[in-house]
Amino acid sequence: MVENLSSQFNVILIFGIILIAGYLAGRLANFFKLPKITGYITIGILLEPSFLGIVPEKFIENSNSISNFALCIITYAIGGSLQFSRLRKLGKTILCMTLLEAEIAFFMVFLGLLFALPLISQYAGVPIKPEYYLPLALLAGALASPTDPTAALAVKEEYKAEGPVTTTILGIAAFDDATGIINFSIASAIGIMFLGKSSGGISSALIHPAVLISLSVLTGGVFGGFLLKIAERVKDKGVLIVLIFGSLFACFGIAQMLGLDELLSTMVLGCVISNFAKDRDKFFISVRDYFEEIIFVIFFVLAGAHLNLMVLKNSLWIVVVFVILRALGKFIGTFLGGMISDAPAKVKKYTAFGLIPQGGIVVGLALLVRQDPKFSEISLFLLNIVLGTTVFHEFIGPLLAKRALKKAGEITRGTIKKQPLSRLF
Repeated sequence: MVENLSSQFNVILIFGIILIAGYLAGRLANFFKLPKITGYITIGILLEPSFLGIVPEKFIENSNSISNFALCIITYAIGGSLQFSRLRKLGKTILCMTLLEAEIAFFMVFLGLLFALPLISQYAGVPIKPEYYLPLALLAGALASPTDPTAALAVKEEYKAEGPVTTTILGIAAFDDATGIINFSIASAIGIMFLGKSSGGISSALIHPAVLISLSVLTGGVFGGFLLKIAERVKDKGVLIVLIFGSLFACFGIAQMLGLDELLSTMVLGCVISNFAKDRDKFFISVRDYFEEIIFVIFFVLAGAHLNLMVLKNSLWIVVVFVILRALGKFIGTFLGGMISDAPAKVKKYTAFGLIPQGGIVVGLALLVRQDPKFSEISLFLLNIVLGTTVFHEFIGPLLAKRALKKAGEITRGTIKKQPLSRLF
């Protein structure tokens, strides 16, 4: 199986292993009163090629299309949760919290790594040259801003969570992508200047992300309008799913081809449908009922399988500093944003717990750096940091999100009852 990936049978077999192992791991996680997503990621780490060798390394390396397929559906669902009627009630809170938690996390990681990198390099034996400390700290700080809303969405769907904390978490996580792109574009321009490879100024770094975000939103809006128009008279659920998937994949592909933010575009598409469709439920219920679970299993098992344990070991101290400082930034920022916007007490207290996960756009941005020859001296270190922190955040994030939503009284489905092992499967 490992040696002959060209065989269609083997690829299908790998999918079968992922789905069955993910299902069993999710059920086992439920037995220990943990979210299913925690089980998915754990089994993904065990399936990682250098650990058990069950899933071939080439399959993981070439799984971008699979992850993108999953991200299309996930970001569409996230956009569907952003109803204007709900956001108006918490609009000021979401705006204040997003700006503060994203920027405070950025600066805390940037400044912390700027001071920590010399010590880590000297005492932990990490070979980073002094001239690379500032650009590496800048880029890592920028990648501390975004939050992966997928984990929070998975917990929300599993436990049927509803309320102001849930809406605030999803709203902030959705807008974090835009903030993260702006921070990353500015940090990249400054980093290139310090590496002596700049071809433009900071002003161009400010204009570029604004254009990128605007065009991404426009692309999602156009495809959302197209889907609304073409599907308004469709009654058959099967045909509607075909149109939804076709519009999503076309939107994602066009955005990718134009160098835009694919995740932001597909999220906007879902937001347009959620707010302007006469019967919004028909656009989301079928996708949720028939495809959501398989999407979550594939996405999070593959996320766990991307972690290389040796890579994590080599960058462990940088990962530790990143995780601690980012979490502090998120908690401080959400609390201050809540105070400024006069948010409800439980929103101030519990929102930050749902903003810990990272993935999706962060991994994508790190891979872009890896492909850019201007950053050849630091790109491997940055990718190591991102992969290590991403898997940690995706593992611990759902646990924190579940606990926060439970404490906030927004889990309506209740806690999963511990079952005898004989009834698990």
